[in-house]
Amino acid sequence: MIHAKIKEAIQKYNEELIELRRKFHREPELSWEEYKTTAFICEYLENLGIPYRKTEPTGVIATIKGGKPGKTVGLRGDMDALTVEELNKELPYASQEDGKMHACGHDAHTAMLLIAAKALNDIKEELPGNVRLIYQPAEEVATGAKGMVKQGAMDGVDNVFGIHIWSQMPTGKVSCNPGPSFASADLFTVTFKGRGGHGAIPQACIDAAVVASSFVMNVQSVVSRTVDPQQPAVLTVGKMVVGTRFNVIAENAYIEGTVRCFDPAVRDHIETQLKQYAEQVAAIYGATAKVDYVHGTQAVNNDEYSAKLVQKTASEAFGEEAIYFEKPTMGGEDFSEYMMEAPGSFALVGCGNPEKDTQWAHHHGKFNIDEDALATGAELYAQYAWAYLNEKKA
Repeated sequence: MIHAKIKEAIQKYNEELIELRRKFHREPELSWEEYKTTAFICEYLENLGIPYRKTEPTGVIATIKGGKPGKTVGLRGDMDALTVEELNKELPYASQEDGKMHACGHDAHTAMLLIAAKALNDIKEELPGNVRLIYQPAEEVATGAKGMVKQGAMDGVDNVFGIHIWSQMPTGKVSCNPGPSFASADLFTVTFKGRGGHGAIPQACIDAAVVASSFVMNVQSVVSRTVDPQQPAVLTVGKMVVGTRFNVIAENAYIEGTVRCFDPAVRDHIETQLKQYAEQVAAIYGATAKVDYVHGTQAVNNDEYSAKLVQKTASEAFGEEAIYFEKPTMGGEDFSEYMMEAPGSFALVGCGNPEKDTQWAHHHGKFNIDEDALATGAELYAQYAWAYLNEKKA
């Protein structure tokens, strides 16, 4: 069920939408440091007359109260940037902060949700229910959604919807498939302790470098030989720190890595196996191992009803040709925290266009978006809210 006034409003506000996104792109703020962004959002909502409250230390929760009774649908947009150096120096809206950049599209999400709010506010008397607006900090460190939930973002929300701009999809395409979308994302650290000494006297030492190297080379068999090959899983060691100088045998080694999968049982299995591998490899060499395994984000599993409503809404708003079926990604997303509180779905909106050099991967210094995708995302936010509140099931 498409509302013509929403479509008209998004088109009318399109230039403002682009300028908002560029403003946020010029002024990136890292996780839990989004103070200027938060203040701007509060001022913007205040000017629209939309009640809001600031969360701590950053973030905003607002509610558009419809003119008719009904349920409440939540819309989430994240707003933190990354410690990435902008390589698109020629852009007039390039980051003005050295070493900080919106390299994942959260600037677009924030701008799209502001304009969606403006469009929905224009028709609030027609809304059969309420729209909760969630401007979330700290997605990149996987703690922002938890913080927002704790501060009441999902109180009274019956359904929740989020969008991620996606450079691996053509501009304007929309993907929202029922089932797995983003993987769970965990962090593990392993500390090996051996016995240091002179590089010329190895027989008196237990070389932590050899222990850690053996672990890194062998731990991949946890996935390749103990996990059902029909269950996707990734184990990556991304950091290893060992040794102090060329002629000293290392006493300590420190490793960091991540585990990604979709099935909670597989997640638990890998955690158990990883600990066993670390302990057994250390024992072979006479060293010791300490493993810390931290559960990060849960897997994002789109509710079937919600995902199909997104597909229906996108098809009616943008045409059947807009529907795209992107395969699940091993990337993590803390949007899953909202889905622990209410059913919902998470859509991808394509922004990749080689002609505009916007095909670069997320988190790359040359990441950028085709700004034609902004209107698609903003309208999808607003039209989904309208469609959900008007659905008989809603």
